[in-house]
Amino acid sequence: MAFGGWVRKPAAQTPNVVLFFIDDLGYGDLSCYGALGYTTPNLDRMAAEGTRFTSFLAAQAVCSASRAALLTGCYPNRLGIAGAFGPESVVGLNPEEETIAELLKEKGYATGIFGKWHLGSRKEFLPLQQGFDQYYGVPYSHDMWPLHPNQKNAHYPPLHLIEGDTPSREVKTLEDAAELTPSITERAVNFIRKHKKAPFFLYVPHPLPHVPLAASSRFRGKSGAGLLGDVMQELDWSVGQILQELKKQGLDKNTLVIFTSDNGPWLNYGDHAGSAGGFREGKGTSYEGGHRVPCIVRWPGVVPAGRVCNKLLTTLEILPTVTKLCGARLPKKAIDGVDMVALLKGDETVTPRDRFYYYYRKNSLEAVRQGDWKLVFAHPGRTYEGFLPGKGGQPGPSTESHRFPLALYDLRRDPGERYDVREQNPDVVARLEKLAEEARTDLGDELQNREGTNTRPVGRVTKP
Repeated sequence: MAFGGWVRKPAAQTPNVVLFFIDDLGYGDLSCYGALGYTTPNLDRMAAEGTRFTSFLAAQAVCSASRAALLTGCYPNRLGIAGAFGPESVVGLNPEEETIAELLKEKGYATGIFGKWHLGSRKEFLPLQQGFDQYYGVPYSHDMWPLHPNQKNAHYPPLHLIEGDTPSREVKTLEDAAELTPSITERAVNFIRKHKKAPFFLYVPHPLPHVPLAASSRFRGKSGAGLLGDVMQELDWSVGQILQELKKQGLDKNTLVIFTSDNGPWLNYGDHAGSAGGFREGKGTSYEGGHRVPCIVRWPGVVPAGRVCNKLLTTLEILPTVTKLCGARLPKKAIDGVDMVALLKGDETVTPRDRFYYYYRKNSLEAVRQGDWKLVFAHPGRTYEGFLPGKGGQPGPSTESHRFPLALYDLRRDPGERYDVREQNPDVVARLEKLAEEARTDLGDELQNREGTNTRPVGRVTKP
C-alpha cells in the first residue's frame, strides 16, 4: 500500500547504508522534534524528504548496552551486556555474536565506523574484530578521562583516538574534544568517496552531545543558544556534509540513511544536557525520557517523504531491516529485532512490533509495553526530579536509589507517565503481567532473582 498516493519505485538490490547513532541526544533536541533556540536545518530537510518516527525507542537507556543492541538486533541483557563499559573493563561484545557489519561484509559491502565504539576497548573487542574494515574514533565515552569535573577521583587513564586497532593522538583538552565532530565527518566523507563504486555500510556514532560539550571554532558561540546549541548545529552540519557527498557522488537515490540516538539526555547537566521533549526523566531510566529518541529514515523513492509514523519501533529493528533490504542473511543465533521493511516503505497496515521490555541495571525488568499501554514495575532507580540541574558543564545531583512504584500508564493520553490507571484497567495489567512473565523466563529478571533460559555470555578477556 502506498502512503498518501505516493508511488514507491523499485528499490535497488544493494543499497548503501549510512547509520548515524548520536550520543545522549534527547527526543526534543532537533528542531523537527520541537527544539527551541536553535535550528537543525539539514536534519529537518532529511525528515521532510523521508519519514520521522515519534515512538521509536533505544533498546536500553545507557551507552554500551544500547550500542550492542543496535549492532546485533538483540536485547543487550540477552548478550550479558549492561551499563557502560569503563576504560579498564575486561568485557565487551562477544566476537561470536554477529553484527550488521559482519552480515553485510559477507555480501561484499565495505564497512567503516567513525566515532564512538564503547563495546569493549581491548583489542579483541574493537571494530576490526567485529566486521568493520576501517575504524577511527574513541573507544568509550569521552568523559572517561582525567579532566572531567565529576570524575576527579576516578583516576581514568589518558583517552586516545583509535585508528584501526592502534591508539593514536591523545584527547587531552576540550580543544581536542572540539575536533571530534569535524574529524569524524572528514573521515566519513572520505570513506564515501573511496567506496562510491561498491556498496558500503557507514556507521557514524558521534560522541557528542554527550558531556563534556565542545564545539569547533567554526560553530562555537554561533548558535545563540549556548554551547549545547553550538554542538547541535555542528552535528547537523556533519549530517549535511555526508548527505551532500552522497549527492555529489551520485549515490543519493541508492542510499538508506538512518539517524537516531543511543538514549535520552543526561538531565542533571542542565544547560549542557539536551531535552527529553516533555517525556518523563532521561538517560539511565526506564521512563520514556530515557528510551524515546528521534529517528529519521531517508531513501528517496523508497521511503515515503514527509511522513510521520507513530507506531512503536526500536533500535532492535535496524539489523533485520537493513539485512533484508541489502539481501543479507540474519544472524545464526536468535535475535529480538523484527523486520520493519513493509512499514518503512509506506504500508501503514502492518504493525511489526507489539511489545517492548524495558531492562536496566544488570538485568532488571523495570517495565513492559504493549501498544500504548506501559506497566512500570516497582523498582529502585535514577531520578532527576526534585534536584536542581547543573550549569556550565558541572553536573547537578541526582539519585540512583529512588523507589518507583508499580504503575500503569496510557501513553496515548498520558505520554508524560503521570497518572497511574491500574485500578481502571485490571485486564490490561493482567495482560502485561503475562508478557512480563514471558520476558522473565526468556531473559531473567534481577528484581525477582530470576535467571533467563536464553541468555548468552558476554565477551571476556582472560589476560589482565
